[in-house]
Amino acid sequence: MDILVILEGANGAIHRISKEAVAAAQALGKDLNQKVSVLVFGKNSDNLSKEAASFKVDEVLLVEDDNLKSYSADAYAETVKQIVEKESPKFVLTGYSYLVRDFFPKVSARLQKPLITDVTGYKVEGSKTLFTKQVLHGKLTVDIETKVDGPVLVGFQSAAYSLDNLEKGSAKIRTAEVTLDSAQLKTTSEEPFQEESGGVDLTSADKIVSIGRGIGKEENIPMINDLAAALKAEIGASRPIVDSGWLPNSHQVGSSGQSVTPNLYLALGISGAIQHVVGMKGSKNIVAINRDPDAPIFEVADYGVVGDILEIVPKLTEALKNQ
Repeated sequence: MDILVILEGANGAIHRISKEAVAAAQALGKDLNQKVSVLVFGKNSDNLSKEAASFKVDEVLLVEDDNLKSYSADAYAETVKQIVEKESPKFVLTGYSYLVRDFFPKVSARLQKPLITDVTGYKVEGSKTLFTKQVLHGKLTVDIETKVDGPVLVGFQSAAYSLDNLEKGSAKIRTAEVTLDSAQLKTTSEEPFQEESGGVDLTSADKIVSIGRGIGKEENIPMINDLAAALKAEIGASRPIVDSGWLPNSHQVGSSGQSVTPNLYLALGISGAIQHVVGMKGSKNIVAINRDPDAPIFEVADYGVVGDILEIVPKLTEALKNQ
């Protein structure tokens, strides 16, 4: 086996970030002339394997075990470890979601193999495969090379690859076996916090209305709610809004929040600090409204409007409602 992608489920379907990881694996496979396989396990694994079979991959590995019916970091890590030891892939790729951040480092520790996290891309230079990631809150970009025999474990940052590049196909499903001892599984977990009432998964949003300091005060947020409702969009925020307690942490976009790739990202009163930009620059269409014509957000925006959002937003909402 050459490249193995670990897939994660979300609400009965394959998580968006996992599909992005498959797109990355397909591109890497072409450049290295290597085959791509995917691994499915956990809740709804049978349905997920059928969805995964629609991707252009060499095969789908399906693991079913009673110990995987609910999330356990120990069970997930041990499953991946055993599959990697049996299949001997050169690379093990996955989307670096909140759930993966919990169990994937355990896989690295158990296999004693390197783990590169929050990867945004790769480079092939001769016999070397370098993985790219941002450091120091996005101020620097580094290329990382590992000098060990495989596998190399790689976690791709959300939005590193576009779903537009995911190739479809028809793959066979192969059942794989693991041995899990329930007595050795020390952890069990409740459902991921993003699925709880009040949480929001911005990574799967098609449209996002995001607010920054320019909103002025918490009392102006209902105005943004009206605009988001008219657009059928989710609400995002820069860190100062969350730090002020005006919106929950699940709404934060940026290096210390979520990385998003909606079709429309409406940045309202957001200056465009690098910590925020690294989380939304992969959006298809970025529209920025800011009173400061020199705001850095305009450097990444596809469309920019210099003006006061407190004056523009109500008129924009009214126009949308009258369509």
